[in-house]
Amino acid sequence: MDTHLHHDLPHNEEHLKSSDMLRDIVIGMSDGLTVPFALAAGLSGAVSSTNIIIIAGIAEVAAGSIAMGLGGYLAGKTEQDHYYSEEKREYYEVEHLRHREIEETKEFFANIGLSKELQEKATEEIAKDKKQWVDFMMKYELGLEKPDPKRATKSALNIGLSYVVGGLVPLSPYFFLSSSTDALKVSVIVTLVCLFIFGYFKSKITGINPWAGAFRVMMIGAAAAGAAFGVAKLLEG
Repeated sequence: MDTHLHHDLPHNEEHLKSSDMLRDIVIGMSDGLTVPFALAAGLSGAVSSTNIIIIAGIAEVAAGSIAMGLGGYLAGKTEQDHYYSEEKREYYEVEHLRHREIEETKEFFANIGLSKELQEKATEEIAKDKKQWVDFMMKYELGLEKPDPKRATKSALNIGLSYVVGGLVPLSPYFFLSSSTDALKVSVIVTLVCLFIFGYFKSKITGINPWAGAFRVMMIGAAAAGAAFGVAKLLEG
């Protein structure tokens, strides 16, 4: 039994890390495909030079990736700060409000169906080791997993780089075509295909209908680009 538990822990940890990375990539790629696409479409409705669109697009991708990465970093730091704040409070309660913590631990075991005798024995065993007890309460009372200390930095890099990769997709035709109108046509096709593919796999991972999810993501990108292009044309007129 003990061997089985030790075997499962690294697998679970790896699974959680993979989930975090996928979430970061989805966040970065989703905005990276949509925002520069809308910007390029809007500028294409107002200017004919692709050079201006390229410069503005690269500037936006740089600024967007930094902003998104910073947001991911701050979110990771907030998660860590929250965990350690709650951990500090649990240590205080274990030391100064021991009776209440014992009752809460027994209550947990009662809720999972253990008999009174087993509740007493399990609580007594866990309470022998303060760290083990606090870790138990953090996970099962508060539902908090200990965060990876490098999570904030990893999240910032994952989101930022995903944003750059996504942002270069709608901008890529402007590097090869001199006419902004022609570049926009190619950009629309390429980006909508990428949005559809991205939406499909995103939906598959999150467990919703992949075809419906793919279509929804594609239509959101198309609506954003269409609105930007229309506003540019309206203001130009």
